[in-house]
Amino acid sequence: MAMREIRTVGDPVLRTPCDPITTIDDRVRSLVEDLLETVDHDGRAGLAANQIGVGLRAFSWNIDDEIGYVLNPKIVELSQDEYQDGDEGCLSVPGLWYPTHRAWYARVVGTDLDGKEVVVEGTELMARCLQHEVDHLDGLLYLDRLERSVRKKAMRAIREQI
Repeated sequence: MAMREIRTVGDPVLRTPCDPITTIDDRVRSLVEDLLETVDHDGRAGLAANQIGVGLRAFSWNIDDEIGYVLNPKIVELSQDEYQDGDEGCLSVPGLWYPTHRAWYARVVGTDLDGKEVVVEGTELMARCLQHEVDHLDGLLYLDRLERSVRKKAMRAIREQI
């Protein structure tokens, strides 16, 4: 296992949709170990594979003292009537938090390292994490979900950091 470096905004890997995992081999097992170790730190809620430079559909989470992972996740359900719009941040956009509109509830289906189906669901922070990490795997950043005026402010702040 290894604590991996987090890729930051501007790195093309973050804007590239990730490939499905078709074979569970030592490379994928090592990726999961790295995802779990890298997310297991204070202030880290989730981590997508492309955030550590790997273009495969996998992510880990660290929510409410529960650490886990899912391979090939797909969002299968989002609450339609209940939403949250609290501040959201991202390890790949360090130090910047902006109000981001997300569904209150989310359910993701994927697989584990044994190829068995995994269902991960939750509300509030867990729902936000599931949506955020699947966005990463699709080549999106939370910045893409911001209201136009807020996104403009965020992009200005990013340019000032560079």
